Amino acid sequence: MTPTQVFSIANMMVLPMWLLMIILPKWKVTQFLMDYKVIPLALSLIYAIYVIQGLITGGMMDFGSLESVMQLFTTEQAVLAGWVHYLAFDLVAGMWLIQENKQLGLHQLVMVPVLLATFMFGPIGFLLFMIIKLLKNQKS
Repeated sequence: MTPTQVFSIANMMVLPMWLLMIILPKWKVTQFLMDYKVIPLALSLIYAIYVIQGLITGGMMDFGSLESVMQLFTTEQAVLAGWVHYLAFDLVAGMWLIQENKQLGLHQLVMVPVLLATFMFGPIGFLLFMIIKLLKNQKS
């Protein structure tokens, strides 16, 4: 399978999960997929395969400088691994936000922009949720 095909498959794996989390977060299927982290686990396996391949072919990775990190992302496989890393962790973050909201009790319409921001911009969605949580807790 080519990196382009794996890229497409990884993207197709996360989109339905995000839609379920945004539209039907309380549905038992959504809850099952979130409880067992089915999609993040599958993405983690894909990521592990590409990282191990990279280690075998290119040796240890250097994260000590911006230049060395930029050098890591000069191959299609490394960029794919990085993308899958983002997909997996943004999805885990979104799942965590939904879990946290069970105690916080924000209306689902408030969570929609938070989850969309997490899907598109990862840490910005997390930041937005934490600001909303702080404001809600200050009112209590």
